[in-house]
Amino acid sequence: MEPAARKQKILSAIVESFIKNGEPVGSKSLIAEAGLKVSSATVRNDMAELTDRGYLVQPHTSAGRIPTEKGYRYYVDRVVKVTPVSQQGREYIREALARGADSPESILQCAANTLARLTDCIALATTPSGDDVRIRKISFVPTGAHTALAVVMTSNGVIKTKLFRCEFLLTPEILQVFDKAFNETFTAIPLKSVTRPFIQTAAAGYGELSLFMTAPLTAIFEAAEQAAQINVCHSGFGKLMNVTGASLAGAHRVWEFLQNKHDLAVMLERLPQATAATIGTENSRIELSQSAVISTRYTVSGAASGVLAVIAPMRTDYARTMSILNCIAECADAQIGELIEQ
Repeated sequence: MEPAARKQKILSAIVESFIKNGEPVGSKSLIAEAGLKVSSATVRNDMAELTDRGYLVQPHTSAGRIPTEKGYRYYVDRVVKVTPVSQQGREYIREALARGADSPESILQCAANTLARLTDCIALATTPSGDDVRIRKISFVPTGAHTALAVVMTSNGVIKTKLFRCEFLLTPEILQVFDKAFNETFTAIPLKSVTRPFIQTAAAGYGELSLFMTAPLTAIFEAAEQAAQINVCHSGFGKLMNVTGASLAGAHRVWEFLQNKHDLAVMLERLPQATAATIGTENSRIELSQSAVISTRYTVSGAASGVLAVIAPMRTDYARTMSILNCIAECADAQIGELIEQ
């Protein structure tokens, strides 16, 4: 075996052993685990060179080696092979996500719950982005003599409701007038176009009827505004100590960051489009500098939409986690797609 290939095999074996056992790896155990047909001295020399080049570190003078952030990066980029989830595993995931098949948000919450359960990590899922999303339909549900819900349904399956109140009686006939008028105005309009000036222009277009339209128009505007926002579904916050290397201070920092929904959504949206791992200090947030964020995208109508991700310890099974992520993303794709087509 060529020296370069041998060093790669040694590095891979150390990473995989440390991921599995959490213990520094010595030259003797490494020879047995990697099936190397060279002397202990040769392996020690290779390990020393890998240490000098920043791929390994020796936590104690008499201890073996463990991988560094650079070592994990090399392993993920050059060694990891992601294999599909078994058919039995796929059926389990599909059934788990089917429990929330009444809306994209509930499907994604089930996805986060399933991801956390299968990986033993913190799991996150963002709702579909509002970019290029249009209003599909508006409907009204009476809730009282003077109150009703405005229901805004979008092209990516998101449904938002807003309660409004009118001084006059909301009869079925009046709600039918609202339904016809507002669907003519709003159907196929991009969410980002539903601004206050747009609402004011729409109101003016109704002429004398505009006196009756203020409350439902305001409700539609607020529901559309909510539909355009990215929300984050999460699960597994109880794993905080695991994913931060058992550091109480680190866990507290990550906890505070996870409570900031805006910054969390921004970080997730900036992750790579393809299935990937950002490791340690590669992460844009210092709070995650001791963790790995493994992520992928799910699609809506064939276009990359939201993010599925786990916050994991750097010592994690990257291949297995990526495989699970890909399967959950595919199942979420299918179920959200079926929901939109209904």
